[in-house]
Amino acid sequence: MIINSILLIVGFILLIKGADIMVDGASGIAENFRVPKMLIGLTIVAFGTSAPELAVSIKSMLVGSGDIVLGNVIGSNILNILLIIGCSSMIHSLTVKNNTVKKELPITMLITTLFAVLLSDSLFDKGITNSFSRADGIVVLLFFSVFVYYLISMSRNRAEEDKSEILSLPKSFIFTILGIVGIVYGSNLVVDSATKIATILGVSERIIALTIIALGTSLPELVTSLTATKKGEYDIAIGNVVGSNIFNIGVVIGIPVAIFGGIGTITFQYIDLIVMLVAAILLFLFSFNDYKVTKKEGLLFLFLFIVYYGYIIIG
Repeated sequence: MIINSILLIVGFILLIKGADIMVDGASGIAENFRVPKMLIGLTIVAFGTSAPELAVSIKSMLVGSGDIVLGNVIGSNILNILLIIGCSSMIHSLTVKNNTVKKELPITMLITTLFAVLLSDSLFDKGITNSFSRADGIVVLLFFSVFVYYLISMSRNRAEEDKSEILSLPKSFIFTILGIVGIVYGSNLVVDSATKIATILGVSERIIALTIIALGTSLPELVTSLTATKKGEYDIAIGNVVGSNIFNIGVVIGIPVAIFGGIGTITFQYIDLIVMLVAAILLFLFSFNDYKVTKKEGLLFLFLFIVYYGYIIIG
């Protein structure tokens, strides 16, 4: 217990320092290549911080723990919006660009809705149980490929960035890589040690998947977005969450299921899917309203986060 607690603290230190370095590196890459910082947030930062979820999913599929795979992704996507955007907006209202409101956020809502529908087989046929087949995995992968095509198109329309105090390109890449290594390794320490602590305390597997594992694998996104917000890099803070949620569904679920086969009987509750959908919809509505997520809206996200997790822990 003591060793796991120490590893937990070490993991947090690696996460915090890794996120700080990665934000600087990612911003430097964007400035050197004159690429919109939102694109960097949607790709390098989002995919890098989602690496823990992918590693957990592959490991879980190999040992036949499908519920952990689904609980990890559903929980992470809920945490990304309710907790991460909520906390980030407490530091400063998050300005959301026009392109994000009209393109990235609708894509997030669409893939989240698709994922929820594919998981809800019994709603359409009472005679079957809910499952997530290999075909379902291929469907979300195909949808993700549309997102990748959009990113490629976006990269062709490069925007000019402020060139003051730009990190050199080699240094930017080194910072980004070191940052990703730090947050991935740090999150692994946090997840492993926290899971062992939870097991010792007798917490159920479903609760572990939706809470400790989801929170542990979302820590890179949390620390990265908070750090980006403090530095005034609101595009990276928002892009990190949006890109991570799309990546979680399209790749973290899609690739393991497409490779290793479907997930049979699922024990999730519909409240989990409803909260995941509501979070995505609210983020779009708040951003669409005035192109920013204010502190009041962030407080609502945090309130929903507390209510939902209070419900699943007590229930």
